Amino acid sequence: MTSPAKPRARRRALTGGLAALGLSSVMVTTLAPPASAATWPTPTGSQPVSSTIQVSGVRDGGMVRYYGSGDLAGDGQEEGQDPIFELAAGATLKNVIIGAPGADGIHCEGNCTLQNVWWEDVGEDAATFRGGSTYTVTGGGAKKAADKVFQHNGPGTLNISDFAVSEFKTLYRSCGDCSTQYTRKVNLSNIEVTGTGSTARLVGINVNRNDVATLRGITILNDSGRKVIPCQKYNNNTAVGTGPDSTNCLYSSSDITYR
Repeated sequence: MTSPAKPRARRRALTGGLAALGLSSVMVTTLAPPASAATWPTPTGSQPVSSTIQVSGVRDGGMVRYYGSGDLAGDGQEEGQDPIFELAAGATLKNVIIGAPGADGIHCEGNCTLQNVWWEDVGEDAATFRGGSTYTVTGGGAKKAADKVFQHNGPGTLNISDFAVSEFKTLYRSCGDCSTQYTRKVNLSNIEVTGTGSTARLVGINVNRNDVATLRGITILNDSGRKVIPCQKYNNNTAVGTGPDSTNCLYSSSDITYR
């Protein structure tokens, strides 16, 4: 989505970063093990959603799979789709699987936390962040994103950690053509990426708006051709370069591990 619409269970320690996440693990309760592209949770049930579920406070989905039906049955890239979940400012959504059709995933209308949320087949976007200052995604994973996984339309900082992504084009995109623009920041930590042999981007940021991306503990699997671009720079929607620097794309070669 490129423009704003309306205003464990025992958990294994991440001692070795995401390199350890390929080890098999069994989910004992509704809390899943650390994210891995190869280890996805088994849904405890499935629930169709025909109108957006409003979330305030904390909602624990118990690892139920939610998928769009009726007006939410879209799974393409059409702009303006409604989300499966809409989170009010300060809300937390956890232990949820979003299946197909995924519509426009999740909208955060302010500060929000997504904890252990998994997207089996990303629709328009997995999640869109709008009017807050700090957004947190911890645990979980996403795959089959024909375009973007996380769309950052509002101001502030998005923190993504312990996350797995595969079959995607862009993991994070700072909006290039929103009617109101901001300087945005994104922090990626302990991310497991599975390449597909085609070009993909971990982050896309607007250097003309002084965006900043910090990448730490990135493990990239199945990418011998180095097709996954860690940091793509844009002037709004015009690509202007890639690679680390001291201003906008903050990472070094030691922050990226290829396996």
